[in-house]
Amino acid sequence: MALGNGSRGGQGAAACVAVVAAAVAALLGAGAAAAAKFDDVVQPSWANDHMVYDGDLLKLRLDSNSGGGFVSKNKFLYGRAIADLKLVPGDSAGIVTAFYLSSAGDKHNEFDFEFLGNVTGEPYLLQTNLYIDGVGNREQRIDLWFDPTADFHTYAVLWNPSQVVFMVDDTPIRVYENRQNATVKGHHRHAGNGTTNGTATTPSPFPGPQPMAVYSSIWNADDWATQGGRVKTDWSHAPFEATFREVRVDGCAWAANATDTDAGEVARCSESSWGKEGRYWWKEKEMSELTVHQSHQLVWARAHHLVYDYCVDTDRIPVQPPECSGR
Repeated sequence: MALGNGSRGGQGAAACVAVVAAAVAALLGAGAAAAAKFDDVVQPSWANDHMVYDGDLLKLRLDSNSGGGFVSKNKFLYGRAIADLKLVPGDSAGIVTAFYLSSAGDKHNEFDFEFLGNVTGEPYLLQTNLYIDGVGNREQRIDLWFDPTADFHTYAVLWNPSQVVFMVDDTPIRVYENRQNATVKGHHRHAGNGTTNGTATTPSPFPGPQPMAVYSSIWNADDWATQGGRVKTDWSHAPFEATFREVRVDGCAWAANATDTDAGEVARCSESSWGKEGRYWWKEKEMSELTVHQSHQLVWARAHHLVYDYCVDTDRIPVQPPECSGR
């Protein structure tokens, strides 16, 4: 009986080991699949060991030694960059998590989402900013209408020759329009590109055709991020982690062997309707301005959640920037 029980026990142990091995293999396979999902799109940009995989998720980690970041493997000219992101929970004061697009050089263009952490129980602020030819100082801030630490939410930037649109869960929160050419007619376009009551004014700048990479990073910014720097990062809560479920770019991929000023690539991405990526939907006529529904969403978001706008900050910016005219 002992031998018999032992035999069955050995068989059971072997079966158990097989099940455990299969489970481990499945987990490793899932981790590999998750890594592949992200590795096709992004790679570490600094502090490689602070970009980690957890199941099918990617995490950027901040501790007292370092933050971390990633960058897309390709550059793009026009399209949409998307992140499904859950922010650092609990006491995140002093911490900034950023998701942004940027070109290279002193005269670079850049479109920023910056999530400004706060003390436990107080809301995050979402700051957006644009750099055009190396000049920024175009900050706007909103308070979000949900808890961005409780679940994943989708943050996206749409960029084409007509506009740059910042979106949260498909709701536009900011639109920066190309007002350099003739006046665009329509119920939700700003009238008078470069004119005010018939008088010529300085044309509004708009990002030129520079290929951009997609970035994300997490870092300590307790000198300014929370209540103007009055609240510092509490390192007893470290490590802090921002978690990504997906990062995706739908755009015109810049040729890997081309320089950033390659005229052929500019023409291909600016003038073509189709390319190796498929249909360039982001350049179609209906993408050149918001729909009526999106316009109403934008008005709602700004009316109820906008807490800072550089256009009306005369103490900081005494001379109104040209893109703010008529607002």
